[in-house]
Amino acid sequence: MLRSRYRRITFFFARVFIGLIFWELVLPFLRFRNLTTQTRKDRLRKIAVQFRSLATDMGGVMIKVGQFLSSRVDVLPEEITKELADLQDEVAPENFEDIRQIAETELGASLSECFLEFDPEPLAAASLGQVHRAKLHKPVNGFDQVVVKVQRPNIETIIQTDLAALETVGRWIRRFRPISKRANVPALLKEFSDITFEEIDYLAEGENAETFAANFKDRPGVKVPKVVWAHTTKRVLTLENVLAIKITDYESIAAAGISKAEVAQRLFETYLQQIFEDGFFHADPHPGNLFVTPVPNEIESSKQNWTLTFVDFGMVGKVSPNLRAGLREMAIGIGTQNPDRVINSFQMLGVLFPEADTERIKELIVSEFERFGGKSMAELQQIQFDEMRELAIEYRDLIVDMPFQMPAKLLFFFRCVGILSGMCTGLNPDFNAWKGIEPYTKKIIAEETTKNWHYWLQELGTYGLTIIRLPRRLDTVLNKMERGDMAVNTPSLNQYAARIEKSTRRITNAVVFAVLFFSAVQLYLAEELTFGMILLIGSIIPLWRIIFPGRRT
Repeated sequence: MLRSRYRRITFFFARVFIGLIFWELVLPFLRFRNLTTQTRKDRLRKIAVQFRSLATDMGGVMIKVGQFLSSRVDVLPEEITKELADLQDEVAPENFEDIRQIAETELGASLSECFLEFDPEPLAAASLGQVHRAKLHKPVNGFDQVVVKVQRPNIETIIQTDLAALETVGRWIRRFRPISKRANVPALLKEFSDITFEEIDYLAEGENAETFAANFKDRPGVKVPKVVWAHTTKRVLTLENVLAIKITDYESIAAAGISKAEVAQRLFETYLQQIFEDGFFHADPHPGNLFVTPVPNEIESSKQNWTLTFVDFGMVGKVSPNLRAGLREMAIGIGTQNPDRVINSFQMLGVLFPEADTERIKELIVSEFERFGGKSMAELQQIQFDEMRELAIEYRDLIVDMPFQMPAKLLFFFRCVGILSGMCTGLNPDFNAWKGIEPYTKKIIAEETTKNWHYWLQELGTYGLTIIRLPRRLDTVLNKMERGDMAVNTPSLNQYAARIEKSTRRITNAVVFAVLFFSAVQLYLAEELTFGMILLIGSIIPLWRIIFPGRRT
């Protein structure tokens, strides 16, 4: 392990966490909410600048984290995404002699023996490796222009160090009960670790590229580079050169006469196929891995004047049959705005806690469908804050309890969906996921109803039992009303009482913290350093109880 690297990463996150806790939790409790709000943009921008500097200087896994954050333009504030946008192309390249040594050792021959030309200037420098243009001595499969991807020196040790640092940060997060209750942090980190180590196996990446190409062989408009296996090893990967217009180069896309809205739609549709049909998806769709390739008129086919080109298949996701069934159920529920099927999909995916109040969640989903269903991203961004606040107040019990958890098997799926959402929104601010998923939903339903007779039996059985039970249930209700035994079950009252008690404890701790902290400041200004330090240390106890209230009876 690289000790200095480990300490640098953990110290950075510790400083960020302490700052966020102080500004976003402590000061609002002390009635300084306006100060928190006024300084938030500058503080977030400063954190993003510091993280970008850390990531570009260190590379490794930190770049992966930054790439994910920079793509979340639909969720994260502009202060963060704008500062991290350049992180996609800001990785410093390795010394070419080090790259040459790795490549020649892996290939068992000099670069001049393997390639007619090899550009020493890197075409792209990624977090785990870098890419160089080259030319083969003889064409293979109709091409001789290739790109050669070579791993960075000592990359395995760097990854091990970064993951160890993230594991330490994860242990800190686990102490924060609202997160530890909803996510198995060790399992999530293990999933991330496994995928990252798979990403540095270039033989597996080559096989992934061929699998992806086979899945889209019958679909025009999607291109995947071919693998040159004669010049590929575990640490060196040689591919057909298919680089073109970067998917976030909006001006070049428009200049080529290509509709950005069509690019967003095709990108969205390809992922619907990958996730719901193929069960195998490109899990790292950041802008450096996606290109728009104009097709010359003389070779235009099927009226396609451009192709969507995927590269870098080191990080892929595999959807098991059970997981795919849950995701298909979710797609149908969202596409048809059926809250029962959405909740059923949550249960199939293991997202809901077993004790979750599904009826209350159903009410929230119906309300969201009524307020936001069918709106484009541009329309959603115009929603007034008051409307969001009304929804939060109406369902504050669910928002406080948050009966959801994050299964480890869905980590990279949600990461992929998050990046994809940001990219589609960047290409087309009016992108409407509701309309995009509707045709696919109809297709899935048609498959269910035409191929699966169990579907019809299940639906008929459900409605039949409801009709049969209705008279008996009505009679039971009327009898209870006559006897005066009718009772209304309101489990939320106990939850409200518990939250009031918890809030009282936190306010008390906040007052104690404020008294000790400001007294320490006054003593420090009066040069009573010893007593000031004692009170400052004492203020840590109520502050800790505010942040980590723990379990109480």
